[in-house]
Amino acid sequence: MLKKEAYINGLGCISPQQTFEGNGLPDVSDLLCPDNFFKCLEPVYKKYIDPIIARRMSRIVKMGIYASKLCLEDAGVEMPDAIITGTGLGCLDDTEKFITSMIRNDEKMLNPTPFIQSTHNTISAQIALFLKCHAYNITYAHRGLSFESALLDSLLMLKEQSSESVLLGGVDEITNISFQIIKRLGHWKNDNCNLLNISESVTKGSIAGEGSSFFLLSDKKNNSSYSKIVSLETIVNQLNVESLTKEVSAFFKKNNLNYNDVDLVLLGVNGDSKYDQLYYGLKNKVFCNNSCAYFKHLCGEYHTATSFAMWLSSVMLKNQTVPEMVKMNSFSSTQLKTILIYNHYRNINHSFIIMQAC
Repeated sequence: MLKKEAYINGLGCISPQQTFEGNGLPDVSDLLCPDNFFKCLEPVYKKYIDPIIARRMSRIVKMGIYASKLCLEDAGVEMPDAIITGTGLGCLDDTEKFITSMIRNDEKMLNPTPFIQSTHNTISAQIALFLKCHAYNITYAHRGLSFESALLDSLLMLKEQSSESVLLGGVDEITNISFQIIKRLGHWKNDNCNLLNISESVTKGSIAGEGSSFFLLSDKKNNSSYSKIVSLETIVNQLNVESLTKEVSAFFKKNNLNYNDVDLVLLGVNGDSKYDQLYYGLKNKVFCNNSCAYFKHLCGEYHTATSFAMWLSSVMLKNQTVPEMVKMNSFSSTQLKTILIYNHYRNINHSFIIMQAC
């Protein structure tokens, strides 16, 4: 566990919701996903990216650059001291182009460009080139803990005082081919559903999602700070409700917190009956007296979905409001001071993040 306070001074988010225009969630009355395929609502990229240059960029790179630029502009910072990103599968579209070209051309006379652009660190590298940033730049690809690993590195850099500001991001994309492949493994739902009722789902499989969320972290608070990150812990193990309860208890003890100190518990409920039992077990056994909410019906399931949860938490702490569409039970707290984010990826990668209002 790493306990180090870091302030979030800027946000930028591209998601399946209209999140790139102002930092808040739009009013949503009906969330339908006919093909169980949740793609991002993309902005007009020419605001930050030259259209001629944008033509040569893959979609995920454009989403990364736009969200990072949006974040820096929001924070009033032109150049970060470090760029740290997390991505589970990287540039899938370029990877598919290269593999398809190999098959069609019998591994001869291949265009190397898609291969060069298919690497996981392409997004952070392109952001650095776009900003002309020569500082520390690294990408973490640690499956369901990719974003958490990037966050951990960011917090360590701030703790060591080797950087004053860190541009942190979590980016993943979904494509038609990857969707079909992963669906064969049983990860996605076969039946259509209204995402606003996904917490009531009793079938296996989740909803495929994607997103690009960026944060400007600093060890210094300013007048426009959204929130502060207090503590982070990750677990790599398969857990049941009993063992998860023990992990949560130990985590709270390390942070000298009681369960009633948490004003909101934000859970990664994704509609998969096989894995949601951990969230509901925790909600009913440990946080039965706490206000609880969920977020994946807004962004879908993907490796770095925790980044969307952190964006949502920052917005809620800043605005002191919890949208009706994310509430799981009745809310007793009138003021938001502390939020606990708990997310897991297929009961293998688990993470706890405590965030507080500034």
